[in-house]
Amino acid sequence: RAALLLSRCLLKMVKESIIGREEILSFCCNGLQGSTSPPRAREPEEREEAPGAMASPPAARNPTEVQMSQLVLPCHTNHRGELSTGQLLKWIDTAACLSAERHAGCPCVTASMDDIYFEHTISVGQVVNIKAKVNRAFNSSMEVGIQVSYEDLCSGKHCSICKAYATFVAQGPLGSKVRLKPLTPQTEEEKIEYSIAAERRRMRLVHKDTLKDLLTRSPQETELETRDGSGAVPAEKTRVESVELVLPPHANHQGNTFGGQIMAWMENVATIAASRLCHAHPTLRAIEMFHFRGPSQVGDRLVLKAIVNNAFKNSMEVGVSAEAYGQEMSISCRHINSAFMTFVVLDQEGHPRTLPMVAPEPGDGERRYREASARKKIRLDRKYVVSCKQTEVPLSVPWDQSNKVYLSYNNVSALKMLVAKANWALAREKEKVRMYTLEEDKFLSFRIEMSVCITASRAFSLLSNLRRRHEWDSHYVSAELVQKVDDDDKIYHVVSQKLTHENKPQDFVILASRRKPCSKGDPYVVAFRSVTLPTHPARAEFTRGETVCSGFCIWPESEEMSKVAYYNQATPGYLNYVTTNVAGLSSDICSTFEACEKFLLKNKNDLISQLQDF
Repeated sequence: RAALLLSRCLLKMVKESIIGREEILSFCCNGLQGSTSPPRAREPEEREEAPGAMASPPAARNPTEVQMSQLVLPCHTNHRGELSTGQLLKWIDTAACLSAERHAGCPCVTASMDDIYFEHTISVGQVVNIKAKVNRAFNSSMEVGIQVSYEDLCSGKHCSICKAYATFVAQGPLGSKVRLKPLTPQTEEEKIEYSIAAERRRMRLVHKDTLKDLLTRSPQETELETRDGSGAVPAEKTRVESVELVLPPHANHQGNTFGGQIMAWMENVATIAASRLCHAHPTLRAIEMFHFRGPSQVGDRLVLKAIVNNAFKNSMEVGVSAEAYGQEMSISCRHINSAFMTFVVLDQEGHPRTLPMVAPEPGDGERRYREASARKKIRLDRKYVVSCKQTEVPLSVPWDQSNKVYLSYNNVSALKMLVAKANWALAREKEKVRMYTLEEDKFLSFRIEMSVCITASRAFSLLSNLRRRHEWDSHYVSAELVQKVDDDDKIYHVVSQKLTHENKPQDFVILASRRKPCSKGDPYVVAFRSVTLPTHPARAEFTRGETVCSGFCIWPESEEMSKVAYYNQATPGYLNYVTTNVAGLSSDICSTFEACEKFLLKNKNDLISQLQDF
């Protein structure tokens, strides 16, 4: 009876947190050895410290991360009670600039902003949450990623508004450029963004060339619209011009106008131009990638001009420019920025209304009209290929001149995202060859790696050339170069061995994209993905195969040693082959990779083949 009463007493003390389980165990053990002293009750101080002692340390926060929360007030909204897009752009630019300055340790200015697609509007009383952090620092510029969402305080609902990427340049005394310290990513997400930032930077640099190339190669795609234009609105009637005086509240501590303030002023005149076409209140849906060509300072007069370039069935493009003048308006201006904004007009159900046509002016008006059509095609290609999640992009995307840059970007970035994944598990190891697997969503991915006595640049050159892959990969029969897109991108028609369950060989149309390291520590990359070409449709004598993401990454380990890794995100037709190897029922993959090593070693000093590669 005494033991029973004692146990009940102890249990009650545990429930009331007067003593802990470890003290119960200690008392029981001592009791078995003859000690009958009861456990000591905890002091209040001990009871308060215990939770802290057991709590796990908080996750390390990115030192460049900036979080901003803004309550939407009536002064921030338009006539519909929705947050003005110009005000949102100011908040986005401010948060991004603060993040950039945290990393640089000095003042920063906005250099460019990538495409922004606004998914929802924000109402009075809701909260805008903005998170910005530096993804990667280059020599004197850095990419800042921005995520914007809204929060309804009454319902607790959260919803994404947009995602943006801005480029900032660090400035020293007298506007001199500052060399930035490198950024070391920590989490898997940061490593992915860090890796892909180099590819986004490359895409920005060729953005203008893409438009020129489309207008030159495909003029028939940008001809003037031929449908009935009897009710067309002359573009001249939509023209808007406005002037703004740059005051100290519009500028940073160096006296340079905030990029977000300039964007807000540009959005204002663009909205007026769009309203003059549709005689309604338009909604801004997208802002195309733009660059700031130069700074403006306190005291400048900014002249903002806007005109509707083209009106499509449910959307219109408005072109906006910003020019800076000094006190003497007669003195030549400085072109600060040009941007292209896409507007829609929504009905009561929230569906886009049909818009009237635009009649462009002869000369420059017709040029802007055609360029707007080309930009729309490029914008759709970019949104379709770049903005989609990897699982939403079809295996084979049609390739043409307008989307070649974005398909190349998607090809390389998909492989870099796969490389940055953290949960790879070692499946097999045979001598120097190691095989890892990654199970995620609908895909089973695998990675095979080994160290080879060859320079990374030479391995990169040899593995880039699909026409030589049959020399070490027995599954390849031939690879024909179909089209040389540029020095870093080529399209091949590949024929492989017959499949075990079918009596005909398999063929692929593959885009091969290669990239040299952007900075120290980056790998050499050779990425493969399927594309569709009208000149090479599926034929009856072949089974058309597709690859969503595969390729090589090569890291230099020393002057003569390199780590070569092959990645493949297996499609359903490839799963049986992969799982057989993972289960140890076949050594085919390892044997193929060993043959690859012999091929690299055999050709590492072949000067003739070096001139023929890729």
